[in-house]
Amino acid sequence: MDALSIITWIDNSLLYAAMLGFFALYPMVTSIMWITTSMFFRWRQEKNTTMPLDTATTYTPKVSILIAAHNEEAVIEASLKAAHAIDYPDFEVVVVDDGSTDQTANIVARYQQSHGVRLIRKTINEGKAMALNDALPCLRGEIVLILDADAEPEPQALRYMVRHFESARVAAVTGNPRVKNATTLLSRLQLMEFTSIVSLLRRSQRVWGRLLTVSGVVSAFRKDAILDVGGFSPEMPTEDIELTWKLQKRFYDVRYEPNAVIWMIVPQKLRGLYKQRLRWAHGLMQVLRKHYDIMLHWKYRRMWPVYVESVLSVLWAVCFVALTLLWGVSFSLGHTPIGANPLPNIWGMLIATFCLLQLLAGAVMDKKYDPHIMKYYPYAIFYPIIYWMLMSVTTVISMTALFRKPAKQAVRWDTARNGKMA
Repeated sequence: MDALSIITWIDNSLLYAAMLGFFALYPMVTSIMWITTSMFFRWRQEKNTTMPLDTATTYTPKVSILIAAHNEEAVIEASLKAAHAIDYPDFEVVVVDDGSTDQTANIVARYQQSHGVRLIRKTINEGKAMALNDALPCLRGEIVLILDADAEPEPQALRYMVRHFESARVAAVTGNPRVKNATTLLSRLQLMEFTSIVSLLRRSQRVWGRLLTVSGVVSAFRKDAILDVGGFSPEMPTEDIELTWKLQKRFYDVRYEPNAVIWMIVPQKLRGLYKQRLRWAHGLMQVLRKHYDIMLHWKYRRMWPVYVESVLSVLWAVCFVALTLLWGVSFSLGHTPIGANPLPNIWGMLIATFCLLQLLAGAVMDKKYDPHIMKYYPYAIFYPIIYWMLMSVTTVISMTALFRKPAKQAVRWDTARNGKMA
């Protein structure tokens, strides 16, 4: 049986037809779902949240702003300046330096003298999760705002987030990350991603009742809740996803606050973006493996939509990569695969149209937080071409994590920022 015969047999198989149908329908169905549910969230939660917050509430517990840093000399000063510009009556700024070998600790030390920043210095790099865990007992605040070392929050961000903690069930509130360095094609695509995928999806998930994850770059936590679930998990590549699921399995409430705007630096080169997304995908696989019991217990039913959608997104990535490889081989053998003409042209245009509509809906919803976002919308045309393939490849590569337990040692970080990020 030659290669052409095998390809022809695959073309006529039920599995191929199912993959083709799922590949076409999944992004359209989810786009409709995300757009409609996020619009409902916006209508219910965002229309009356632009009032001045200085008199909106008397609930102002002490907050510890915690920044974990490793070799962040290019960005840490801007983050500290933004942290000290926050408009809130009672907060402290604490930096935990996780074995930096550059000037990070010296820069923080200057702010220690002039602005009262507290510095916790570790001589050995043990990873972000371990650094956060080590710092928690040293914090004075009831609420902990965790920022990445390249994060620059808007002055009102903390007020918007803290008000949620008036409800005793709330354990975490994630903010609205916006891209600061949108100067290249890749960074502008990420700007559109944080609007159409991250922000839109979090609105939808709040309507479902559970979030996939808080944002590692900016999230506020009730300190007692973190300690209640055992802190951050050092062995997990994405400590933010893992903590989110641990909190929600303990029936804490995790919320999204779009008004809590924070500016961040994203990778501008393909290599840096690939490494970042490979780690994110690997971390999600580990979380899906570790928390599969969610689907076995009725008490976790509110997390079923998040788990099922995550699994379906992984399956779609597998279909994307598999079909792309199959079509490439088919055309190289002079064979036009079923689904390539004329139907895929129609499906392709529909898929792209729904993708662009989703990107547009996200941009419209977020333009009040990022007024310049609409000028980057024309770059959305490249999103399904470049971004979907990159995300699908990293997802497929990371699937090996589904079949092995996380390593026992802590996952260490090794950032290499230059102010624009590699």
